[in-house]
Amino acid sequence: MRVAVLDIGTNSTRLLIAEVSPDGAIAELVRRSVVTRLGAGVDAGGELSPEGRERVYAALADFRREIDAHLPSDDASLPNLAVMTSAVRDARNGRSFAESVRSRFHFDARILSGDDEARMTFLGAMSGQPGTTTQPAVVIDIGGGSTEFIVGTGSQAGFHVSLPAGVVRMSERHIHTDPPAGAELRELADDVRATFRDGLPPSERTAVRRGIAVAGTATSAAAIDQELDPYDPARVHGYTLLLASVEMLLARLADMTEAQRRSVVGLHPDRAPTIVAGLVLLSEAMRAFDLDEVEVSEHDILHGGALTLAAELRPTGGDDASG
Repeated sequence: MRVAVLDIGTNSTRLLIAEVSPDGAIAELVRRSVVTRLGAGVDAGGELSPEGRERVYAALADFRREIDAHLPSDDASLPNLAVMTSAVRDARNGRSFAESVRSRFHFDARILSGDDEARMTFLGAMSGQPGTTTQPAVVIDIGGGSTEFIVGTGSQAGFHVSLPAGVVRMSERHIHTDPPAGAELRELADDVRATFRDGLPPSERTAVRRGIAVAGTATSAAAIDQELDPYDPARVHGYTLLLASVEMLLARLADMTEAQRRSVVGLHPDRAPTIVAGLVLLSEAMRAFDLDEVEVSEHDILHGGALTLAAELRPTGGDDASG
């Protein structure tokens, strides 16, 4: 079954077109990402800006053409799902924005709750993982407006929470100089640490034995650590990223101006404004679970969305792929 999934996030808008087999295997046909900064200003002003909305509309128009070019010959349309996360659910005008996406581009736009976002992310991150492992794992998804933590064993999600600390939100709240001042970084880390401490029960943190990190901060860190040019998903997926490496990257990039970060090998230039906050979030997330390393995964909410949509479309209803 061929499906299209879009992730309209706080910092980026992404597309996956994939074939989903009955056994849950996913074959990617197209995967694209555009940094659209939809959530810029939401933390302070409470609304999605006209500029942010227009950047997303431009990306969606391009993605609509891509989807239409991948229609199976016997289908008039490709089943699709457009998930909207922290920025849209937090904004006063989020619902009207979602409706405009539905009407203008004919996407099945759904504003996910934090819990639903966490479940779908876990489903995607664990796809392709060994199903027999008995070690409790935490999936860490650092987004633009929030960070999701999902603890589970095998393919079964347990505790999950969405906490209001993301790369755009934290950058806007704390970083006001270029390069960031030491006091700004300390305040950012203190804010993140307190948010994670208050939202993550000690019993869940101490049970975890391994970590899987998804989304742009983690994949960028893996690419920078390996000095990948061009970006190579095959070398990023499954990469073991050490806490010591994250701390080293943070110290290195925080000492640069944004213009200098745009030239760092392995880092997409559009992520230069938020990567410092992202590395603070990742390091604090790893410390919260006492992890010396995490496995970086290219499988995230896009894969979870593909599995969810495929399950919804099965004539018999299939199994409960939504977690």
